[in-house]
Formats: sequence, structure tokens, C-alpha cells
Amino acid sequence: MRPYVFINAAMSTDGKISTNARRQVRISGNADFQRVDKLKCEADAIMVGIGTILSDDPSLTVKSEELRKRRLDSGRDENPIRIVADSLAQTPVDSDIIRKGDGRRVILVSESAPIERLDGLQASGAEIIVAGRDRVDLGAALERLYGVGVRRLMVEGGGRLNWSMIREGLVDEIHVYIGNVIFGGDSSPTLADGAGFSDRSDACELELLSIEQMDGGVVLRWQVL
Repeated sequence: MRPYVFINAAMSTDGKISTNARRQVRISGNADFQRVDKLKCEADAIMVGIGTILSDDPSLTVKSEELRKRRLDSGRDENPIRIVADSLAQTPVDSDIIRKGDGRRVILVSESAPIERLDGLQASGAEIIVAGRDRVDLGAALERLYGVGVRRLMVEGGGRLNWSMIREGLVDEIHVYIGNVIFGGDSSPTLADGAGFSDRSDACELELLSIEQMDGGVVLRWQVL
């Protein structure tokens, strides 16, 4: 068993989730910000890859005081479990995901992660889940997360983690805000980086569930078939 998994992302009209500087850049507006905050509130856990931690240093916390109170009133922590897929335990102990907000932090690592880095993360309050020899085995990790109560998992990238999750058939829905801007660039990250599928018959098929205009762009919600 594994959690129900949905990817949430914002991208430019030409499919880029950032510029060629590969740094966090705002694509949507306040309405979409509130939509995403509500998604965080409703999720049991949020997961990002180590690349996102090193480039953007997100806290992954619920920003709305009202939504945090709603979680507390329902017997949950203010924030969902915050998870990093980090094969070699490179998450800095002074990163915002470690320092900011209450709630559990989980670092998914491989057996190749240096013990001194694991010790440092655990001393800072993070929980460690080991899955995979050289790289995190995402399927096994999701089974472990299900075993500790994660039923709804929100994935917020980056492109390499999104690709790995899609390639391994671990995604149920994809929510995408498409903004009214074009970034361009051969090296600009996309929704799903990585090797990519080599044939149309292997590609990930989607069914459109909803479309909503928002902040000058549109939000698309897809079911993975």
C-alpha cells in the first residue's frame, strides 16, 4: 500500500517551472497561493527533492493562521509531515525545512548516505527513513510512509523528483498552474525533467478533471490513467 499521491506545480506557458537560473520564481498570484496553501493543509505530508531544498530552501509550512488552526482543531500538527527525498543526506541542518514551523520532518535516504550526515540531521530533529542502496527507492519509501499514517501525499518537485515519481507509476493526480509568461531556455527546468520516455506508447496518459481561470492563467487538474 502507498499514499494517494498528487503533484502540484506552477509553470510558464512554455512548460518551465523556473528560469534558466534554476531559482525559485513566482509564476502565479495570490489566489493560486491560497489554493496551494489549502492543498498543504489537507495533505498528510508534502515531499520535495533535495535539489529543491538546495536551490530554494522552502519551509513547506502552511502559511494561513486559519488553516493551521483548522489542522490543530482536528488533532493534527500545524503542518503536514515535511519530507525530502535526499539519497545522500545533503539536507543542511540549518535549512528552513528543519528550522521553521512545528511538526515532523522526514528525510528519505539511501544506504549510501554518510553516517555523519545522518547523525547531524537526527540531532536537529529530523527522522530518517532508509530505502534503497544507492538512490532512494521511492516505491519502498512510499510504503514506509503509508505505514506511519500518510494517506495523502503532496509532491512539490522539482522536475527530477516529479519525473521519477511519474516514471515509476507512483502518481495519481497532477495539479498544474499555467501562468501567462514565457521563460524559454534549453536549461530551464520543466515539470518533469530526467531522461523522458522514448516512445509515445510509453508516455504517461492523463485525463483532464477540471480547468479554472486564476491570476491571469489557468489551473489544470489531471488524473493519471
